[in-house]
Order: sequence, then C-alpha cells, then structure tokens
Amino acid sequence: MPLRDTAPLGAPCWIDLFTSDPDTSRAFYGDLFGWTSEDAGPEFGGYINFSYNGAYVAGAMRNDGSQGTPDGWTIYLAVADAKETADAVAAHGGQVVVPPMDVADLGTLAVAADPTGAIIGIWQPGTHQGFGVLAEPGAPAWFELHTRDHEGAVRFYQEVFGWETSVVGDSDEFRYTTLGEGEDATAGIMDATAFLPEGVPAHWSVYFNVADADATVARAVAAGATVVDPPMDTPYGRLATLADPTGARFKLQA
Repeated sequence: MPLRDTAPLGAPCWIDLFTSDPDTSRAFYGDLFGWTSEDAGPEFGGYINFSYNGAYVAGAMRNDGSQGTPDGWTIYLAVADAKETADAVAAHGGQVVVPPMDVADLGTLAVAADPTGAIIGIWQPGTHQGFGVLAEPGAPAWFELHTRDHEGAVRFYQEVFGWETSVVGDSDEFRYTTLGEGEDATAGIMDATAFLPEGVPAHWSVYFNVADADATVARAVAAGATVVDPPMDTPYGRLATLADPTGARFKLQA
C-alpha cells in the first residue's frame, strides 16, 4: 500500500466525522474498513484518530447537538497559510465558519462555507500532514462537491485554493470539473441542479475505496447502516451511497 507523505496544496488532505455516538462510529468503521482508532487525548477535546495499516486515514469528534448540525463527514483542503486562505474565502463570496486556530503543533485549522453553501475545511499542515494513504481499499478515494452553481463553485476553488481544473463534461446532462486531469485528478465538482432535492444544500462527499461494493454494502447494513443509493456500475467504478448508523452519509467506490 503506497503511503502519501503530504498533500499537494489545494487538494483534499484530511477528513473527519462529526458523530453523535463516537463509540458506535468507532465500531462501525473499524469493522467495515478494518480501521483502528485511538483517542488524541483530553487536550484535543476527545478527538479520535482512525488509522489503517499504521497510516492515518480519518478523524472523528463528538457532535453534542449544540450546533444544530447533523452528523456528517467534513473534507479539508491543504493550504500554505490558513489565515490568508480564510481572508480569500471572505473576499470571494464565501463565509468563514470557524476562524483559523492553531491545533498545538499539528497544524492550523479553519472551516468555511463556499458561495454555493457547501462546507469545506481548511488545513495548514504542521506535524500532521493528513491522511497517509489514498485510493486504496479501506482509504479515502475521491472527494466530490454537488452544487447548483457549478460555474461559481469552480471559480471559487480556482481563486481561493489555486485549483488547476479540467473539464470532464459540459452539457446539461453532465457538467463536471476536476482538480487535476485524468489519473492525476483528486476531486470533482458536479452540477447537481437537475437532481439535488429541494431543501438539500450544496455539499461535499467522500468516497471510500473497497474491493467489493456489494459485499461492503451488505456488511454495512448488517452493522446498522442504511442504503441511500444501491451499488451501480458507472464509468468510474461500481458506486454506492450509505448512511452510517448515526446518519452520516458516505460513498463507496469499487
């Protein structure tokens, strides 16, 4: 399994789970993907680190309900300077939700909402470079924004995070832009105008790579997950969408 030392600037570098039941989440993802978990310590507010074969893959924190936010996954993009990035977010129509804050010597964190309403994390790495494995079974594989304002979203990520983008499709049926091109692409922006349900805001999703989507879905359901979209063959692999036992959605790619 190839390890990744650092993420390119602007690319996804970390994910964490906001969960109302950390113990259930630890057991669920541990069983589903073979992850191990450990507490980061009381000085980090009960934060949990997930690892796979010794490499970091994700984190988790308790959702105590005080923010009125449902359980879900957050994707973080790597930046050179979190404060400058937060300033750029505000200057380009976004909103800073959590201002930049140092996390010991691990790095500097911020959280923003892009102009289309999607939440995106910002991470300036220190000693913590993010997930150490990517696009292997049991690890994050792809990161995707669904938005009703495709053009505005692409422009925002170009201007704020320095994305060099590639157009994959540009029709009303399929409008899709990626960060990077071809096999080097690491994230995508989908025009979801035609299918994003009324009342559902723009949002980022994480895909996890698995060897067998159908078998993974079956194990997940047995462990308390709900099928949102059943496994389906696509040009990008066999894909499925699940909600974990506390309702946090994620996707599978086989």
